[in-house]
Amino acid sequence: MAILRIGTRSIRAQLTWAWTSAMVATLVVFAGTLLVVRREMLLEEHEERVQRRADQVVMAIDVARRTGTEPLFAQSDPLAGPAMGQRMAAFLSLLEGYVLVQDSTGYDIYASPPVRALSTTDRDRFSSAARVSRPGPTNQRIALFSDDLMLASREVRLSDNARYRVYAALTTRDISLTPPELVRPMLTIAPLGLLLSVGFAFIIAGRAFRPIDRIIDQVEAITDGRSLHRRLAIGAAGEELARLSVTLNAFIERIDISFGALRRFTADASHELKTPLAVMRADVERAMAHAVTDDERAVALEEALQQVTRMADLVDSLLTLARADEGRFEVYREPIELAPLVREVVETARLLGEDAGLHILATQLDNAEVLGDVMRLRQLFLNLVTNAIKYTPQGGEVEITLVRGETDATLSVRDTGIGIAAADLPYVFERFWRADRVRSRASERGGFGLGLAISQWIAQAHSGSLEVQSRLGRGSTFTLTLPLAGAPGSGMTGEYQSVVNSREETIDLHGTLTAD
Repeated sequence: MAILRIGTRSIRAQLTWAWTSAMVATLVVFAGTLLVVRREMLLEEHEERVQRRADQVVMAIDVARRTGTEPLFAQSDPLAGPAMGQRMAAFLSLLEGYVLVQDSTGYDIYASPPVRALSTTDRDRFSSAARVSRPGPTNQRIALFSDDLMLASREVRLSDNARYRVYAALTTRDISLTPPELVRPMLTIAPLGLLLSVGFAFIIAGRAFRPIDRIIDQVEAITDGRSLHRRLAIGAAGEELARLSVTLNAFIERIDISFGALRRFTADASHELKTPLAVMRADVERAMAHAVTDDERAVALEEALQQVTRMADLVDSLLTLARADEGRFEVYREPIELAPLVREVVETARLLGEDAGLHILATQLDNAEVLGDVMRLRQLFLNLVTNAIKYTPQGGEVEITLVRGETDATLSVRDTGIGIAAADLPYVFERFWRADRVRSRASERGGFGLGLAISQWIAQAHSGSLEVQSRLGRGSTFTLTLPLAGAPGSGMTGEYQSVVNSREETIDLHGTLTAD
């Protein structure tokens, strides 16, 4: 089963819970915003009601005063101040809320039953707050011990010397932000909506990750090591997954190529080591025999020593390439004059070509300065020259030229040897490679097939390139190009530099190795 389907820590479960959490948070924010908006609307509506209540009291008193049906203010007690008439008081008592009428001195002419029902402390607080309030469209909040009120004030002139003030107040505790008719449906619908959200999120996430599940199943089937030839199907689930499939296919292809190169390398290395080991064993056994003479024993030991030297060279070459693959091989970069170094190689080539009856020519040797490792560049030049000498028949010719350009120096080694077939040229820079007809292991020219691989690595380590042109039966030309000192990409002087500092700079020797 795919990893995405396992446990609550799968991406599908995480997306489901993330979706549900986002839905719950959205609902909570929406409900909170709705309550705030509702509260403001209710308060605004309540303020309008308080204002209307005050206007109703003023209107009723004004109508009664103009009609004169009964005295507006009656003097019921000579020792007390004026009081509201009975009919007007009865009408005002029918109004909702708190109503208080005072004369210009602050004496209470009328107090509605709710006002009279207040405790002494609350009534004094109500009366004091009413007297300091400003008549007009602005309401005032009054906090009593027994209630919270919203108060509106009006001032009415009876004459030039007489005026009275009207106060109307309504309780704010009747304002319900969550009425039962709204709360009950929400409590019923919210759990159902939450369950539906979880279900839909789980289904949608499952459908979205179904192509990824298929990709995982296919990758699991491929990664068994025996099915690297298979590739992922590029479906139509989306551009991103199609790109992922293409990238994984390219990655699997590179792994397949690397595994193939590794298997070939292991087989070739085993074969190269197996042959000298078998020869060494036979020589040692012959040297240990009692029936052999001293001369025969010396010959056997000499052959064994030659095989040991051959194996040591092979192991050294393998270690060099392995370190280069891992980016652990460092070269010392310093200014080098190429002309003197090439002349040394030419002298060595003439000594080697003398026994083979070859003509070694150095037609042009321009002086050029590069940043490089003297020992590694000498090894590269000798590899190219000895390779040309090895595959050039007696009486042939090897020509070495060094040409200085504007930004680089070019070393060419041309021979008139047996050449390389066009079909074999793409494989020249693969390790342990030999063209069957010209580089067989049975031939006296046979080597390990690592010389040109190391040469290619040295060239790339110096920011250069190594190329070959050849025609079967007409010879080969190897061309080495190195950037001049100070040119872009030539490196820094006098510092140890790692040939590979990152994965992108790694020299892929699996595709750039050859036989010598």
